[in-house]
Amino acid sequence: MLWACQSQPQPEVSDNYREPHRPQIHFSPPSHWMNDPNGMVYYEGEYHLFYQHYPDSTVWGPMHWGHAVSTDMIHWEHLPIALYPDEHGYIFSGSAVIDWNNSSGLGENGKPPMVAIFTFHDPEGAKAGTNTYQTQGIAYSNDKGRSWTMYEGNPVLGNPGLRDFRDPKVSWHEPSQRWVMILAVGDHMALYNSPDLKNWTHLSDFGQGVGAHGGVWECPDLFALEVEGTSQKKWVMLASINPGGPNGGSATQYFVGEFDGQTFTREWPADPKDSVWVDYGKDNYAGVTWSDIPPEDGRRLFLGWMGNWQYAQVVPTEKWRSAMTLPRVLSLHPLGEKGYVLRSEVVAEARKLRTNEQSLPAQGLTTPLQLQSSSPPLELFLSIQLPPAEALAEVTLSNAQGEQMVIGYDGNTQHFFVDRTQSGDASFSEDFAGRHIGPRYTSSDTLSLHLFVDVASVEVFADDGSSVMTEICFPSVPYDQIQVHAQGGKLLEGKLWQLKSIWHEE
Repeated sequence: MLWACQSQPQPEVSDNYREPHRPQIHFSPPSHWMNDPNGMVYYEGEYHLFYQHYPDSTVWGPMHWGHAVSTDMIHWEHLPIALYPDEHGYIFSGSAVIDWNNSSGLGENGKPPMVAIFTFHDPEGAKAGTNTYQTQGIAYSNDKGRSWTMYEGNPVLGNPGLRDFRDPKVSWHEPSQRWVMILAVGDHMALYNSPDLKNWTHLSDFGQGVGAHGGVWECPDLFALEVEGTSQKKWVMLASINPGGPNGGSATQYFVGEFDGQTFTREWPADPKDSVWVDYGKDNYAGVTWSDIPPEDGRRLFLGWMGNWQYAQVVPTEKWRSAMTLPRVLSLHPLGEKGYVLRSEVVAEARKLRTNEQSLPAQGLTTPLQLQSSSPPLELFLSIQLPPAEALAEVTLSNAQGEQMVIGYDGNTQHFFVDRTQSGDASFSEDFAGRHIGPRYTSSDTLSLHLFVDVASVEVFADDGSSVMTEICFPSVPYDQIQVHAQGGKLLEGKLWQLKSIWHEE
């Protein structure tokens, strides 16, 4: 079946994106429900973002693939729904690739097709209690993703009798000249390969008894990264898990190791019972990376769903639910005998949103520093020298209603934290309010904090992105006051920017 974009009206951004709590620098759908980012692929100057979408409600329902494109990953053009449920089931999460050599035979006129690989979820089979209600299918586009055709031979990968058989992430493995699929299978990942995206062979499994297992594994990714400062390359596997995150609910863990085209061999964390996380905040889940980024760019670009299944369906928004994180660049850094850390930094393209820059002079912070600011969205960078013992550095975002988010570092516990116990409305879930923590990976007496503050979220990138925490919030009015405090500490450098909305010119 072919769906043509022209048959559906374009969403009118000007009529919304002004509601209470509506993000101004993050992607969110025009209306209704959204969760996992899907099918992220770059082609002919456009970054494609597909996403789990239910167009008839603000809670989860029969899944479609929503669709948007961008030339910079910051400003987005909404396109009509790309994939609809069909006789095989709902359209669950997956990925997309450009089939440059037309290995699938689905291209036309000498142009490579864009191919989406995704999970069919049969709701009737699930209701009946079968184990085979999830299979993998493909669809293809020959007009830059504007219209899609379901492959007539679907499903391309049947279910061998495993529940939670889903979320394929596909990439081309040059040494073996094969497509490689990593698939979430309950409590582990399964690896497959294919010469043509249509015929798949099981290769190996990874993850049983390794890492965190507080919930089902989902939304995998597998890619190579250079180890910064070395000539080595290592493979990184992402495995989202729900529940079982470090601060409760949904989160994404990672593993570092080797992949030979057939088997992934974990090297880090060294102890198979340990787990390390892409983001220690409560609200970064199901994140994966873009396919087909040009070699001359070379970045590994990541985007996550800014939500948590503990409360995502009951947060106090009315017209839409959920947003995505800011797009991030991932890099892998050595930690000596401690292994590796996967760093995240917001893409440089976000700098074009900056306006009204304030430079903060070096000064002591024992007396709290009150910054002159307006309402979010804001970007704040601080470099703080800490005293050697019992260091405590805090940034407090607040409003006249007494609501506040406190972001900081506690030297006693050697943890970063985000405290949203008084952040605003938390009545919708007992799992929302709390003080959430993440580790620090350096013992330096200089601490950097890089904050992106939107109307209803804070993304914290500490120590050059070695420690990351993403948290949503629902203040009754926007935070318009910023205070910086560090007992015995000193501000070495600081900058504050107002950020322009990605949806409105003013």
